[in-house]
Amino acid sequence: LCYIKQSLYLLTYLQNVKLSDRRAKVTVIVLCYINLLNYMDRFTVAGVLPDIEQFFSISDGKSGLLQTVFICSYMFLAPLFGYLGDRCNRKSIMCVGIFFWSLVTLASSFIGKEHFWALLLTRGLVGVGEASYSTIAPTIIADLFVKETRTNMLSIFYFAIPVGRWDNAQTYTQTEHSVEILVTPGLGLLAVILLFFVVQEPKRGAIEALPEHTLHRTSWMTDIKALCRNPSFILSTFGFTTVAFVTGSLALWAPAFLFRAGVFTGEKQPCLKVPCDNSDSVIFGIITVVTGILGVASGVQASKKLRTRTPRADPLVCAAGLLLAAPFLYLSIMFAQASTVATYVFIFLGETFLSMNWAVVADMLLYVVIPTRRSTAEAFQIVLSHLLGDAISPYLIGVVSDSIKKSDSYMWEFRSLQMSLLLCSFVAVGGGAFFLATALFIEQDRHLAENCVPSGE
Repeated sequence: LCYIKQSLYLLTYLQNVKLSDRRAKVTVIVLCYINLLNYMDRFTVAGVLPDIEQFFSISDGKSGLLQTVFICSYMFLAPLFGYLGDRCNRKSIMCVGIFFWSLVTLASSFIGKEHFWALLLTRGLVGVGEASYSTIAPTIIADLFVKETRTNMLSIFYFAIPVGRWDNAQTYTQTEHSVEILVTPGLGLLAVILLFFVVQEPKRGAIEALPEHTLHRTSWMTDIKALCRNPSFILSTFGFTTVAFVTGSLALWAPAFLFRAGVFTGEKQPCLKVPCDNSDSVIFGIITVVTGILGVASGVQASKKLRTRTPRADPLVCAAGLLLAAPFLYLSIMFAQASTVATYVFIFLGETFLSMNWAVVADMLLYVVIPTRRSTAEAFQIVLSHLLGDAISPYLIGVVSDSIKKSDSYMWEFRSLQMSLLLCSFVAVGGGAFFLATALFIEQDRHLAENCVPSGE
């Protein structure tokens, strides 16, 4: 019901968006639906982490590996799908990837407690489907819309991030496991059918001043060299990497941290057998979806308002979001043992500012890179942001927590995770600096992308 409810929400929202092309409108609806499924699956582990730790009897470090293995698979496969996405039929690639994702998701539901390695393997294989979709879907939206309409469509597309995280928490807390086995793969197969029969495959750059037939494709190495010489792309990618680092850490560890805080203060009972108390996952999920929608929408609106004053609006909005998020995330971690209400308020503010980046960063990438290199650019950004971001952050937080922990007491389980999570605030400040640097080059790189026809440079 949670899947259907949020899908209907997106459908209703899109019905009120005035688009000139009916097929383009339907295409965005389908892409949003699939992106919602992707992010629901991506944050599956976080929604039931205490249960997984209890069921498999694993440490914080091994718990962090579940997300790290998935992100590594997703990250290393992204360049392949980025290369194919710039040269082959994008709809066909996504159909194959999502179908494979559905099969692996079904298989992962039958793993026994003695086969933790199999759970790691299936989490890695799930990355195939996400890599095939995430590198390509934004480029289709880019080829259907331009300027403010494109920004609006991307903001709707990235609403799937907070909505998917909330639905994940709701689904795993309120449904039986046997129902979940059938629901997720079934909705994945529905996504494949919709992709095949409904989604429009536009020509690359057809709606822009540089339609596909006027552009000359270059080799993959030439594309990579050109992207590396694009300072706005590189700096914004490093900035987005810090967003991925913080988001990945919070997605996996925040519910577990809140649960341990409750045990430490005596508000909750320790988890001695499954199922554990997952109420923190639900509350955190609700905060995530609300702050995600507010953050994405406010980021887009702030960017629109600021563009009337400066062409550097987008990187400045992203920088402001991270620099404002950092102190609130710090306070949320430090207040956990003192006031649950204050903790949730600071988390709400921190995640709202953090979420201002998603749609704006995606839009920046699309207008500083020429159409025939966009899938490659998406893949490059995915690799770098995950390699240095959420591929290592869940595992790193878990390892730091284990290294700080002096005993297995409830007090040290809470304190060690609290100290390790403080790293997120400092990483966010670094991200703000990268976006401020991006603002120095954004005008020139946008002009070059809008007027450049690639050759063999």
